[in-house]
Amino acid sequence: MYDYINGIFTYKMSNSKGNFATVQTHGGVGYLFEIMDRDFAKLPEENSELKMYAVLIHREDKMSLCGFLKREDRDIFNVLTSVSGVGSKMALTLLNSFEVSDLVGFVLDGDYKELTRAKGVGPKLAQKIILELKDKLNSYSNIASPKNKGSVGAVKSQNSEDAQMVLLSLGYEKDEVSNAISSALKTVSTDATAEDILREALKVLSM
Repeated sequence: MYDYINGIFTYKMSNSKGNFATVQTHGGVGYLFEIMDRDFAKLPEENSELKMYAVLIHREDKMSLCGFLKREDRDIFNVLTSVSGVGSKMALTLLNSFEVSDLVGFVLDGDYKELTRAKGVGPKLAQKIILELKDKLNSYSNIASPKNKGSVGAVKSQNSEDAQMVLLSLGYEKDEVSNAISSALKTVSTDATAEDILREALKVLSM
């Protein structure tokens, strides 16, 4: 399993099949990577030092490498390819279509319509990506774009208000409900539903 290849950038090529770059290790071995559009645009001058974060792709007929200048992009690529029906080409298409921060935000927000702006991504696949990745990408919520962070936060705020109304209707005092909700919000995930918040708040109230 490769983490990254550190060496000398010696060659680049862009054609209808994609963008490619070669990194030659100090031992003299050259590795050819398929890379994203924005990484291709950021490549240094030839014969410069370059670190490429790597993913080894296994296919029935061949093996190949995908490379990324940022570890974060490589990690999101791996998460995307965990979805059945999303191969390396589709994952690269998604990463070429959106900044990682926007892509994470769209998934956390459940905004499948935005995902369909990527070439080859229809509504069914977009909804499948969201369904399978929402929990996996929760740990990346800190990199979601400000717009998406706000959207996620707004949903969570509305859900906490809904949970609060239920507790008040059950006869709990306003102050103890407020304290319970505050405690619950510290433990639930960013995409917690009103039911999730209510469940945690009830645990606090039962102590």
